[in-house]
Amino acid sequence: MRSPGRIRRTALAALSAGVLFAVAGCGEGGDRTAKGTTGTAEAKDVLLQSLASPGPGPFTASTARAASPSSTGAPDAEPTSATRTVHPVSGVVPGLYGGTRSVADCDVEQQATLLADDEDKARAFADASGIEAVQIPGYLKSLTPVVLRADAQVTNHGYSAGSATAFQAVLQAGTSVLVDSRGMPRVRCVCGNPLGPPVVADGKVAHRGERWPGYDPARIVAVEPGVKPATSLIIVDVDDNSWIERAMGDSGGRDRTPEDPPPFEPDADLLFPSPGRPSESAPPDPTPSGPAPSEPQEPTDPGPPEPSDDFGDTPPEGPWEYEEESDPDIAPEPTQVFPAEPDGPTGPDDPTGPDEPAGPDSPTGPDSPTGPDEPMEAGLDDVFAG
Repeated sequence: MRSPGRIRRTALAALSAGVLFAVAGCGEGGDRTAKGTTGTAEAKDVLLQSLASPGPGPFTASTARAASPSSTGAPDAEPTSATRTVHPVSGVVPGLYGGTRSVADCDVEQQATLLADDEDKARAFADASGIEAVQIPGYLKSLTPVVLRADAQVTNHGYSAGSATAFQAVLQAGTSVLVDSRGMPRVRCVCGNPLGPPVVADGKVAHRGERWPGYDPARIVAVEPGVKPATSLIIVDVDDNSWIERAMGDSGGRDRTPEDPPPFEPDADLLFPSPGRPSESAPPDPTPSGPAPSEPQEPTDPGPPEPSDDFGDTPPEGPWEYEEESDPDIAPEPTQVFPAEPDGPTGPDDPTGPDEPAGPDSPTGPDSPTGPDEPMEAGLDDVFAG
């Protein structure tokens, strides 16, 4: 007869195997994740999802228009550091998204039709989106098709056994998504998966999947909702690098050039800070090193001059006192200014707020920010080890 402890271990092993099988889905092998349970978001493991990969458990076939990667100045070479940094950014900031003028990057009508053809998937999609199944067509039509211009972390949802399975994912720049009126990604068009705000983990994170060219773990955005609903988004035309104003809920038919464009170029890299940039403030005027001579005074008596060594006031014995000008305030980097300030830090990986310069009294104890995350684990064997 088996002992209760052995029976318990056998049951746990079977349960773990069931969870792994449920989230495997029907996507490509390199995109499967070994974490995630129905209705939960596993924040410790993050799945890297490239442009065309449907990932685990796609809800529908792709409704995305074929697109090439579009990024905000991502480096061409491989990153030299594996330090992971997630930058919060408002969903309505100009330039966060891109698109093609008068062209929809997602087929919204087809997306609604594909979900309507499968009641179970429609019900799971609605549950993950916080709506009723009958509201799906209207909900999708209220969203705006755009493409990401930076790698972005989201809470993705795969479909398995009639339910939505949540997991953390980083979507490659150039990914077609549908966004709501506050700029939040809500649907990934290549697989029809519902999307939610990211859950940034406390502590270290293990990346799963394969990196794409230009991927940098220090240049990931976490989209946050705008302060209030917007009527339009200012996006970048990926074809000619110009500004487009796209109305919310429109698929590009009413695209126009904004009357009041942003005060920077569409290709400006404003989503990420620029550490190490030298200060542009002018140095203060040097203080005189010694006393300055006084000006000689002209004699007031027009008569014949008398021999004298007096040419005016006696020079001061010490140097003149100058009022030193303080350095002008350095304007904050434009990359750190967003329309919507986050309500609070999302986690230790969150770099919000300007960094304070380190000094001799700076804290170095256990309350200081956490160190860099684990290096990338891109190998497929590591994803499914054990």
